Amino acid sequence: MKKRLLPVLALIIAITYSVSAQNNHSKAVIGFYNVENLFDTINDPNKNDEQFLPNGDYQWTSQRYLHKLDRLSQVIAEMMRLDGGLVVLGVSEVENEQVLLDLVSTERLRPFGLKVCHHESPDRRGVDVAFLYNPARFTIIDTAAFPLVVPGQPEFISRDQWLMTGILDGSDTLFLLVNHWPSKSGGERRSLPGRLAAGTLSHDIATGILTKHPRAKIIIMGDLNDNPNSKAIMECLGTKTNIKNVTSNDLYNPMWKMYRDGIGSYAYRDSWEMLDNIIISGGLVFPAKGYKYQSAHVFRKDYLFTKSGSYMDYPFRMFAGGIYQGGYSDHLPVYIILNK
Repeated sequence: MKKRLLPVLALIIAITYSVSAQNNHSKAVIGFYNVENLFDTINDPNKNDEQFLPNGDYQWTSQRYLHKLDRLSQVIAEMMRLDGGLVVLGVSEVENEQVLLDLVSTERLRPFGLKVCHHESPDRRGVDVAFLYNPARFTIIDTAAFPLVVPGQPEFISRDQWLMTGILDGSDTLFLLVNHWPSKSGGERRSLPGRLAAGTLSHDIATGILTKHPRAKIIIMGDLNDNPNSKAIMECLGTKTNIKNVTSNDLYNPMWKMYRDGIGSYAYRDSWEMLDNIIISGGLVFPAKGYKYQSAHVFRKDYLFTKSGSYMDYPFRMFAGGIYQGGYSDHLPVYIILNK
């Protein structure tokens, strides 16, 4: 009988230690990073990946793929060491789950034990959104995918919006929605309906959560391909820009102030845009207990910027004008800090 109890006791002790370790935190970092076309070198007949093959336009060899993984791992490893520690990172422009498994298995990231929460979208370009998360601090409860439908455009196909629900540090339930809204390809007028529909969809998802879970702690993140003052974000998604006016049923966009002050995550025509947004619900602004919103940031390190040429001071990207640069991404990561 004693021998049978030993494994049970060991399990109880392990669970107790795990919960204790999770609760031994007072801060947490939640981030988002558009990693700029993280494709492998293998031809997938179901994806538009011909450019990213060894004999494709970008001459995407194993050497270049491994270099890309090394670059991204450098950024994410440094974010893991931010004050509070990166717990969840939403990502966009990834080809499949395997590229993320390769990423978290790199020498820099392997010690952190990150896990992947990926969803295969029907996007024409073959890119998806996903999450990387620290399982020592975040436990997944549920996931759900929400297809984007644009009224009057039955042939429209884009990335799904991917919802991950889980427990942070053994106590706080978070609803995290990662997005990659339609781009402005083809011009503002032609592309706008896609982003308006995406904003409406994100709003409806958040409203559904809040209806079932008043004061829910929701985080909507992603490359929204629009600035915080756009119609899609302010009207369709329904964000507020003054934290003093936020109630438990509202959505607050802390990126708006940074954008107003000239800070951005993406450079275009010598100006900074805040295409990468992290938007939070009122439950994180004025929570009854547990984690609350502290601050928002763009992850800006000197090595993430181009040092010379026509793209000087722009994000140091992997490709520019179709020419291989060997950089990181055309976007900078963004993140928020939560505290207790």
